[in-house]
Amino acid sequence: MPSTRAAPGGPRLLMRRLREAMAEPVNAQARLDKIVVQVAANMVAEVCSVYVMRADSRLELFATEGLAREAVHQTTLRVGEGLVGLIAETAEPLALADAQAHPSFSYKPETGEEIYHSFVGVPILRGGNTLGVLVIQNRTKRTYTEEEVEVLETIAMLLAEMIASGELQSIARPGTAIAVRRPQALGGSPMSEGVGLGYVVLHEPRVIISKIIAEDVAGEQVRLDAAIETMRANIDTLIDDETTTGEYREVLESFRLFANDRGWLRRLREAVNTGITAEAAVERVQEDSRARMLRSTDHYMRERLHDLDELASRLLHQLTGQSMVASPESLPDNAILVARTMGAAALLDYDRKKLRGLVLEEAGPASHVAIVARALGIPTVGEVENITGIVEQGDAIIVDGTTGEVQVRPAADIEAAYREKARLRARRQEQYRSLRDVPALTKDGVSVGLHMNAGLLVDLPHLDETGAESIGLFRTELQFMVAPQFPRTEKQYQLYKSVMDAVPDKPVTFRTLDIGGDKILPYMTTYEEENPALGWRAIRIGLDRPALLRLQLRAMMRAGAGRELRIMFPMVANVGEFDQAKELALKEVEHLTRHGHPMPRDLKLGVMLEVPALLFQLDELMARVDFVSVGSNDLMQYLNAADRDNRRVANRFDVLSPPALRALKKIADKGAETGTPVALCGEMGGRPVEAMGLVALGFRSLSMSPSSIGPVKAMILKLDAAHLRDHLCGLLAHKDGAASLRPKLQAYAEAKGIPL
Repeated sequence: MPSTRAAPGGPRLLMRRLREAMAEPVNAQARLDKIVVQVAANMVAEVCSVYVMRADSRLELFATEGLAREAVHQTTLRVGEGLVGLIAETAEPLALADAQAHPSFSYKPETGEEIYHSFVGVPILRGGNTLGVLVIQNRTKRTYTEEEVEVLETIAMLLAEMIASGELQSIARPGTAIAVRRPQALGGSPMSEGVGLGYVVLHEPRVIISKIIAEDVAGEQVRLDAAIETMRANIDTLIDDETTTGEYREVLESFRLFANDRGWLRRLREAVNTGITAEAAVERVQEDSRARMLRSTDHYMRERLHDLDELASRLLHQLTGQSMVASPESLPDNAILVARTMGAAALLDYDRKKLRGLVLEEAGPASHVAIVARALGIPTVGEVENITGIVEQGDAIIVDGTTGEVQVRPAADIEAAYREKARLRARRQEQYRSLRDVPALTKDGVSVGLHMNAGLLVDLPHLDETGAESIGLFRTELQFMVAPQFPRTEKQYQLYKSVMDAVPDKPVTFRTLDIGGDKILPYMTTYEEENPALGWRAIRIGLDRPALLRLQLRAMMRAGAGRELRIMFPMVANVGEFDQAKELALKEVEHLTRHGHPMPRDLKLGVMLEVPALLFQLDELMARVDFVSVGSNDLMQYLNAADRDNRRVANRFDVLSPPALRALKKIADKGAETGTPVALCGEMGGRPVEAMGLVALGFRSLSMSPSSIGPVKAMILKLDAAHLRDHLCGLLAHKDGAASLRPKLQAYAEAKGIPL
């Protein structure tokens, strides 16, 4: 009866021989064959087999010692089929003294495995994904030890690297692909339009573990404990820092809980005790945790996966001394940045000329980084589940920021189709550029002002490129979001002056700080709110902290000396709030005049209309303000009581629904009646079909992202505004309960030859 223990020399001798086999100048099949022979011999097993996951989600026998050789590359199993399929499905080891008694037992006659009774298999994991299964078997009914299972798990780590490298693709059956290199089409939320083709650059590069077997187990335990203590101390320091507040502090607190979790620490130390290095122990424990959590239906558990990933990454980087993030200076050409999450400031560190796209796991269309990506013109897709676990550094990847599609390792025909799509988009953009100096005039002579939204200095060259009439919205909060600390008045003044100087002959409309809600400044104290979108934010913060607002107004007025200066206040819910904000502005006028500062030659104060309550104060509002700018993003979500960033409800309403259009018409009509300039600066104005409807409602000023100006202008040039107004008013008069007028507006455009 064979021994229940591994052969003399143990895991260390086995790993040395496996490393030698990995280094030999032989083809992939010969290398894999040597590995199964070495494992079988060392572990006193009569069978050792390696199954590799294919792109069609079947497990194929790639190498065996003990089973029939002719079964190699012939025998396949579905995920969930037999014991091997069960391991692939659950991503957990399985050790059985009598495999044939297990309810999942199934055998393939061509392998000759029916004579073997005992069985142990472990998943081959990478990023929580199953790449294959490693199995040993014996004829006798034997009980495998925990030590033997752990040895197999260590070998599986080596095999994972071999499979992930793509080496085994060369020996796959013709017409099949192994799963790790298979093309994958993933979906997410479109965040910034455009198509980007390039190669993956991980924002937080994986630590490549070159040494798995420990030479000195006690020494590895010391290294592990020291790294854990250093990591804990670093987290404590960050939490104790008075500038660490709000959501970032909460994240660090969760890291601290995990870093002190006894179960996690026990598993790490037990892994080291099996004879592997501290780095290999961290990776093995995290792979096991990630595999289980990815398969969990518990939403809370899946949320905690990111915290554990982050903690394991911090520990690995502590052990190896490697940087936590990629070096922005070493960015290759045609880079597609892939990250779990990323701050706006981090994105700005990368060379825009080399960056072709951005893919994120956690950010949504309204996130800070999405705003900056749009400003930079980088095609971006967010909310792509487990993207950092699916891709490898250097993988070919395509990002479609218009549809939210991400193609990983695309097939040749898919890549060709997207290249053509990118060429067509480029040609369209060239056509739009040819309209740069053409006035945005409808066929019946209605002039529509097209303006540009901005928030960073990098946006400003687009003003001249697109022929926009002005900066219709400058989001001042972006400067605060990317700054390490609160920008003082002088710093703000320099930014606003740079903006004014960059467009000396065109107006700029500055929006005062719109922070709070989803826009949290890392250095600013925040408060827990049940519904932050309806909480303490924007003008509410400014009026409660008047010094903050006055300093910003002072910087703007100094920057606008001798120029027309337009300032609007966001999130105003009643005219009294505008009165208070205007009073603060006039105090700054008095202060600057008293101290001899030159003043703007024309100061205009307005509001961003985004709170529905103002719809019932339009007479009072128009009598007070110099202009109104409709913030359609927030106005629409508040009108419909549906969070635009919540994927479950965001699609339940359409901005082209009759109620929404009636509300907008009411604003446009009141502006025309009172002679108050009315603009719209939300995303609605940058989409041709929506912009067409807005022009029909009476809007004569639209502000949008730079890339939207060309398509909207092309639409306007083909539009008969008066005819569409009559048509749309007729549609709005119907009481048929239509959820949206979008189909009818699209049909109108098609019939009239209006490009959308």
